[in-house]
Amino acid sequence: MVLTSSARDYINRILHDISGMKVLILDSQTVSIVSVVYSQSELLQKEVFLVELVDSISKSNEPMSHLKAIYFLRPTSENIQYMRRQLASPRFGEYHLFFSNILKDHHIHLLADSDEQEVVQQVQEFYADFVAIDPYHFTFHVPSNYIYMLPAVVDPSALQRFCDRVVEGLAAVFLALKRRPVIRYQRTSDIAKRVAQEAAKLMYQEESGLFDFRRMEVSPLLLVIDRRDDPVTPLLNQWTYQAMVHELIGIQDNKVDIKSIGKFPKDQEEVVLSSEQDSFFKANMYENFGDIGMNIKRLVDEFQQVAKSNQNIQTVEDMAKFVDNYPEYRKMHGNVTKHVTLVTEMSKIVEERKLMLVSQTEQELACNGGQGAAFEAVTNLLNNESISDIDRLRLVMLYALRYEKDSPVQLMQLFNKLASRSAKYKPGLVQFLLKQAGVDKRTGDLYGNRDLMNIARNMARGLKGVENVYTQHQPLLFQIMESIVKGRLRDVDYPFIGNHFQQGRPQDVIIFIVGGTTYEESRSVALQNATNTGIRFILGGSSVLNSKRLFRDLEEAQRVSRSSTSVV
Repeated sequence: MVLTSSARDYINRILHDISGMKVLILDSQTVSIVSVVYSQSELLQKEVFLVELVDSISKSNEPMSHLKAIYFLRPTSENIQYMRRQLASPRFGEYHLFFSNILKDHHIHLLADSDEQEVVQQVQEFYADFVAIDPYHFTFHVPSNYIYMLPAVVDPSALQRFCDRVVEGLAAVFLALKRRPVIRYQRTSDIAKRVAQEAAKLMYQEESGLFDFRRMEVSPLLLVIDRRDDPVTPLLNQWTYQAMVHELIGIQDNKVDIKSIGKFPKDQEEVVLSSEQDSFFKANMYENFGDIGMNIKRLVDEFQQVAKSNQNIQTVEDMAKFVDNYPEYRKMHGNVTKHVTLVTEMSKIVEERKLMLVSQTEQELACNGGQGAAFEAVTNLLNNESISDIDRLRLVMLYALRYEKDSPVQLMQLFNKLASRSAKYKPGLVQFLLKQAGVDKRTGDLYGNRDLMNIARNMARGLKGVENVYTQHQPLLFQIMESIVKGRLRDVDYPFIGNHFQQGRPQDVIIFIVGGTTYEESRSVALQNATNTGIRFILGGSSVLNSKRLFRDLEEAQRVSRSSTSVV
């Protein structure tokens, strides 16, 4: 079972069993949960005539007793208060309440007390408290994602809220999959350890009855790791379709807002990129940019063949046939337009920002040694007028992460050059990144310097010449998955919680990255799952990163840590 189908099944069950005209009321998080697995037209087919947010529906008093209200909300105190107010003066004929996670007993009592007019038909828990953006990739969109970078003492309540959201989300994922995992975490990360401990406490103590599923021979594994163990992956330019769209334009809940990059007709300002709803995207989301261009050309050619045959309308029968095929024809037309637009816009950005030049140096920094040549390449790019500020910052960060111990003098020279070249450069951001994710803080062998197997692989890679210089980088996650498949994930680096150990290889592994995932990593997971090792991997994170989002989190964490030290 994959997470997209679990979430979709829950939404299906909510909508299917309640007949007649309906209004669907969501909160800011469940709107994302629903939108990635259900399209607007599918909602209409289920007789959902209105979709509203719970806070905005509170502001209206218009009675709508002909409609049945379906609420699908996270079980937060805030949402319970909204519900109580709305039940006190009900506007709808019936109320059906569904919560995306475990509902506390006192919340149930509060709702029961508020339902004086007895309009509530049912209250149920449907565990879909995660945004299933792809079959093997989910996120929680945790607000204030930067909090994980700060010591607990800086803002204990904000950190607790962050942990609570992650732990609740992980509980829902395992309840949806009907599994209880053994849990491991990255030893060097306090936040990974805390999430792992709180998740174990919830699943094995506080709600152990809920998680008491039929025992499997080998329990699934939940591995909690920290984004700071691999800060390189979100800093790199991307050259495979889905990851590249997110890096250059941005994807939010499988939607791409293209208003930011140009003028488009109103109905094309937002496009959907979903592997569940778009067969071309599903087939090409992990392909590299060069191949995408060829595949889109084929798509355009196919469409033109269909268009030509449709133009040949001679008789009433031809016309009827065309009208029958019209929805498909329109869908195909929309699909072609969407992909041509995205690839055209990305090509412009690549050209304007000289990204092929930048990316070659980025990949060298991430994958190959040679500090002298790297320093020269980065210096030349910093001096190049065509290179944008964001790309200069990225290059210096990648150099700093690679050579922080080898060349402090040259590193200072790059810092100074960056500060003099770039008006937007935030002084200290590179140093803040090193403090967060420098070599002393990391568990994994990020550059393959310590592991003989990795050294041999890197040498072989260098000798053979890489088939595509722009996609040679592999995230640290790839090594972690390889270690799990081979049964070599070291207990000393990734300890178990409690006395739960694994006898044999797990069949299901969920790797959760505190701080956020990238689409490059979700591609690694999909490719790993396609190799049929007998282990299925699912990737989750507190948010989905591109380099801009990582910078935003770093800046916010730096700002908060500065203000907290100045108060002291």
